[in-house]
Amino acid sequence: MDKSTKSIFEKFSDWGTKFTGSSYAFFGATTIVVAWALTGPIFDYSETWQLIINTGTTIITFLMVFLIQKAQNKDSKAIQIKLNELIAANEKASNRIVDIEDLTEKELDQLHCYYEKLADFAEEDTDIHSSHSIDAAKRNQNSKHESFKRKHEEWLRQQKKESH
Repeated sequence: MDKSTKSIFEKFSDWGTKFTGSSYAFFGATTIVVAWALTGPIFDYSETWQLIINTGTTIITFLMVFLIQKAQNKDSKAIQIKLNELIAANEKASNRIVDIEDLTEKELDQLHCYYEKLADFAEEDTDIHSSHSIDAAKRNQNSKHESFKRKHEEWLRQQKKESH
């Protein structure tokens, strides 16, 4: 597709997306359906009369699928770029997350498990700013655990001294 054709299609699809999501489009579609229903008695509710609305709605639905998909692709790409910018701008965020939409479903599932584990660590931590990766969260949690263990051992030694 050459550049001028692409821009014409781009302009048309943007206009089509905005128009079909508008109240004017809804009112127009409702008007067509009401007019079709009102003409039913004139055409004795014939098969041709039914075929007109069925064919019209099928064609419109078929074309709308592509228009909606184009709009979703464009919005999704814009959102991904915005998220990538936020990740790149935040020094604590992992740059490994940029462009993960190219990963396989299995790889995405592994990342999902990774972040579930990170959420588990975060639930155990009262300071929400203390870690930003599983490794850091695990070190933080292990440090807390070791500290608790030392305090507990000290408490046990103290109890033994007091009981003797």
